Amino acid sequence: MAKILILEDDTTFAQLLEGFLTKNNHEVTLVTHIKQSFKFIENQVFDLFLIDYRLPDGIGFDVITHCRNLGLLTPIVIMTSFNDVRTAVKSMQMGAFDYITKPVNPDELLMVIKNSLTKKDSKEIKIEATDSDFIKGKSATADRLYEHIALVAPTDMSVIIQGESGTGKEFAARTLHQQSKRTDKPFVAIDCGALSKDLAASELFGHVKGAFTGALNDKKGQFETANGGTLFLDEVGNLSYEVQIKLLRALQERVIQPLGSTKQIAVDVRIVTATNDDLLNSISGGEFREDLYHRLNEFKIQLPALRDRGGDLELFINHFIGLSNRDLDRNVKSISAEAKSLLLNYDWPGNLRELSNVIKRMVLLTPGDVAQVSALPDEMMLAVNQQTLPGSSSDLKAVNEQNEKTLIAETLIKAKHNKSKAAKMLNIDRKTLYAKMEKYGIE
Repeated sequence: MAKILILEDDTTFAQLLEGFLTKNNHEVTLVTHIKQSFKFIENQVFDLFLIDYRLPDGIGFDVITHCRNLGLLTPIVIMTSFNDVRTAVKSMQMGAFDYITKPVNPDELLMVIKNSLTKKDSKEIKIEATDSDFIKGKSATADRLYEHIALVAPTDMSVIIQGESGTGKEFAARTLHQQSKRTDKPFVAIDCGALSKDLAASELFGHVKGAFTGALNDKKGQFETANGGTLFLDEVGNLSYEVQIKLLRALQERVIQPLGSTKQIAVDVRIVTATNDDLLNSISGGEFREDLYHRLNEFKIQLPALRDRGGDLELFINHFIGLSNRDLDRNVKSISAEAKSLLLNYDWPGNLRELSNVIKRMVLLTPGDVAQVSALPDEMMLAVNQQTLPGSSSDLKAVNEQNEKTLIAETLIKAKHNKSKAAKMLNIDRKTLYAKMEKYGIE
């Protein structure tokens, strides 16, 4: 039995979830507003948070940030509409464990909850991955990507890996490490999006007992843990300005100083960072140090979006079917022509992460050995139909632009016209948001 907090403003849907999860022996607490949830989160211990993404007084990111600032490692599962998949994938980079799209399938929900609860015992904020769960691809785009990795891997150059949410940045970083001269030394991954300002400095550089409230023992930082190997900083743009200064010093002088200590520790670490935003925009906005950017950006690797990877898509589909068969004890051997057509024509805004989730759901909902289109989300069909509307390309462009204008306007209202917050919700940088607001005449 797990103690689950559900944050959902649709009370009818929330009560359905409560009834279903109670029948499956879970203890459920329902709340409808973010502020209300904070009181429960601060005063009670839960095993899992099941959170709607769009809420009356904010968004799911607000809860993730609050939990992060409290130092909680409780798994968070985001519930979102199919149209918000890109944002749901982004939420995982900020610290959510997983996401599930509405309408929620009961079997899929139980699977996600089970996975969350079995993995919640990991005490360190790291990204877990196994090589067998990934596949490189064979397209010309994939070949170019791995040529660049092979070129820079044997050097000690700092590398920035840039790409959309869900494109496999952490796997690219691991591949860099495996092909480097440091392959027999540690590879340490830190999700900077899941660290509070206070926790980030301690996690990176360590602390001594009594350095701050709650520092009951000495703690070794991840720089020291990764000594001789590779330190991977995912979503490095989320580090506070103060931590950026400490990071720059560590890179320049090759020494770290644990919080509260006067002792300096020499470290030899190769730094690989990842971001789905263009850090140059963060520099112009005063949120990221330009000198640190140039220190990190000795070589840049751009990861392609899944929609730009040609024949690799079918390869990835088959790969994820194999993994899902293994994990769910299923035996899907093929896909119907209609289902395959839908998978190949959808544009995958959440990239490999979304593909993995959709395939896992498809395999879960397939009782036999042939997956049918009925096992795929209905919204995928709607999205593909909209992509292939009859008429000229300008008609489709007009439809897409109208949808984009409406989404931006609605998001600005939800963000109370805080453009930085709206840009994060839309998973674009502020410069792009300003340009689109000007294009569509949005005040």
